[in-house]
Amino acid sequence: MADTLIAPYNDVAAVERVIAAHGADLAAVIVEPVAGNMGCVAPRDGYLAGLRDLTRKAGALLIFDEVMTGFRLALGGAQSVFGGKPDLTCLGKIIGGGLPVGAYGGRAEIMDHIAPDGPVYQAGTLSGNPLAMAAGCVTLDALSRPEAYEKLEAIAARLHGGLMEATSSSDIKVTINRVGSMITLFFTPGPVTDYASAKTSDTGLFARFFHAMLERGVYFPPAQFEAAFVSLAHTSGDIDATVSAVRDAFRALRH
Repeated sequence: MADTLIAPYNDVAAVERVIAAHGADLAAVIVEPVAGNMGCVAPRDGYLAGLRDLTRKAGALLIFDEVMTGFRLALGGAQSVFGGKPDLTCLGKIIGGGLPVGAYGGRAEIMDHIAPDGPVYQAGTLSGNPLAMAAGCVTLDALSRPEAYEKLEAIAARLHGGLMEATSSSDIKVTINRVGSMITLFFTPGPVTDYASAKTSDTGLFARFFHAMLERGVYFPPAQFEAAFVSLAHTSGDIDATVSAVRDAFRALRH
């Protein structure tokens, strides 16, 4: 962490100040194009494009951490939805259907530095693991079907609409953020656009909500600052049961 500088998400001006102060020594800017590690938070219009412009001028790399967003939002990841094309992209276990696998890729002139074409050697215990690779091929085949993302969006929109309806009549104030199949129910009146606004959430109330949902057979992310995901495995019945449990849980939270 001694060599890491932090700037608030969705704040291009803050990144510009960091670059102005440290530009000559700055190797890269790394960002989740859609935040998931504070709960689901979408990029403001122009944010990712602004990072692309600033890093290009500074001679620094722009790295997208698409471990959460990769293949959840689109076959081309968040970068195909929001733009701001990065120099490098990191991907996680979603490409293996949940098995332990990761990947990275980027511009050819950067990747040419990796052995055997270049001097940078990269390896890992599970690199090329046959089980994970087979699962990855099946997963990517499924996601490449023309209807896959239309179905995923329909499932996520059904959940979003149901949550909005289930919480709208309650005196408990919540903000629901969704981008594609990523969604978070924040216990704050919002809006939630960065970590500072996410932290205004009532974490104690969220904890009560989590356990109320668990009692009703639905396992939500156990922390306020985690995104929930829907998948192609979820059915309309699953979504309706979840919404019904949320409605009942909110009734219980009033007491």
